[in-house]
Amino acid sequence: MRRLVPALLALALAATACGSEAAPQDGGRTLTVFAAASLTESFGALGKRFEAQNSGVTVKFSFEGSSALVQKLTQGAKADVFASADQANMDKAAKDEVIDGQPSVFATNRLAIAVAKGNPKGIKGLADLAGDGLTVVVCAPQVPCGSAAKKVQQSSGVTLKPASEEQDVKSVLAKVRSGDADAGLVYVTDATSAAGKVDKVDFPESSGAINDYPIAVVKDAPQTALAKQFRDFVLSAEGKQELAKAGFGAP
Repeated sequence: MRRLVPALLALALAATACGSEAAPQDGGRTLTVFAAASLTESFGALGKRFEAQNSGVTVKFSFEGSSALVQKLTQGAKADVFASADQANMDKAAKDEVIDGQPSVFATNRLAIAVAKGNPKGIKGLADLAGDGLTVVVCAPQVPCGSAAKKVQQSSGVTLKPASEEQDVKSVLAKVRSGDADAGLVYVTDATSAAGKVDKVDFPESSGAINDYPIAVVKDAPQTALAKQFRDFVLSAEGKQELAKAGFGAP
């Protein structure tokens, strides 16, 4: 027994040491943000600023189409903040009771035409995309950029025949960049972020389908207080400045 007690004591001390080593020394916390794909660049920059202002905090992003993110939340995925590229998907999240409190609109966005660098097809506006001999891609209807594309076509009377309907705006942009498509309907912000790799063609009909971008804290968020802090940061003057730099409009 005398030999067993010191051995057990040594094991207990070793376990305690291991536990102390594994625990975060700076009280580190991870904030998980589900955000629309079109927010990749701007939220990436805001995330770095937020981390710099909050010692020990790591912001982990999941960027996808808003409809896919809502589906994940309703299926039980854990997140702290949800930022949608349209009101419809935020309304669905509210209906499914996966957000906490009233969402706040923090930015607006509109469509533009992304074309190959130098615009070799000479595309000048929306009507040109309905012409023969062009490979055009858009977002799927359930995705905010796809819903906006549908509204623009209905209001303008221009009917497109897309080669594909993508699940998020970054996939549309990627097809134009790779040369798989001659043109794609993307957000102004995405075309701006890809400057030098694609050209942007603005068209007046886009004003008929401006998207509001709402943000909300997720219900039962693992980091509720931190989630509210990040939401307020996005809504702050500093947040708006970063979003404006990316090409987003004011709410």
